[in-house]
Amino acid sequence: MVFTYSIYLSKESERLNMKVSPTKIPDVLVIEPAVFKDERGLFMELFHTSRYAEHGLTEPFVQDNYSISQRNTLRGLHYRLNSPQGKLVQVIEGEVFDVAVDIRQGSPTYGEWVAEILSDENNKQLYVPPGFAHGFCVLSDSARFIYKCTDVYNPKDEHGVLWSDHELNIDWPVKNPILSDKDKTFSMLSQVNKGCLPVYTA
Repeated sequence: MVFTYSIYLSKESERLNMKVSPTKIPDVLVIEPAVFKDERGLFMELFHTSRYAEHGLTEPFVQDNYSISQRNTLRGLHYRLNSPQGKLVQVIEGEVFDVAVDIRQGSPTYGEWVAEILSDENNKQLYVPPGFAHGFCVLSDSARFIYKCTDVYNPKDEHGVLWSDHELNIDWPVKNPILSDKDKTFSMLSQVNKGCLPVYTA
C-alpha cells in the first residue's frame, strides 16, 4: 500500500509539472499537459482550474465546443467584439495548423500572428486570449477539435478577418482551402471599421 501511494504522489507531482510557454505574442500560451501512457493507452488532464490559474488563466470557461473537419478545411479568422471569447483549443484526433492574430487596437503586437501545430501526437493546447482572431486549417485526413470558451456562443456578435489577408501574410500550409461562404467574404484587417475591432487594455 505504501508503494502504491508513493507512485500516486510521484504521478501527481508530474501532473503539476505541465509545461506552459509564452509565444512571441506573450498573451498567447502553448500548454503541454502531462501525459501518462502505458500498454493500456493514455491519460491526461484536459483542464484543472487551480493549476491553470497558477499560469494566469483565471477567467472561467463557460462553454465547451467540439468540431470535426476534413483535410484542407480552413475555419477563420473569427473573433467576438461585444462579448470577447478567450479560447483553450486542442486536437484530440488528427492534426491542425492553429493561428491566433492580435487585432486589439493599441496593442504593441497589433497585426501580428502566431501559429502552432496541434495534434493527437503532441497533445498541445493553445490559449487564445479575448481580443484575438482565431482560425485553423486541417492537415490530416480529418481532425477532431475541442475548445473551451470564456463566453457563450452569440451569433449576433460574430466577426472575422479574411484568412488570406496579404498584409497579415499568414503562412497557411494549404493552397486552396475548403471555406464556408461566410469566411470567404470577410475583409482584410486594414479594411475593418475601427469601431468593429477590440481595444487593447494593458
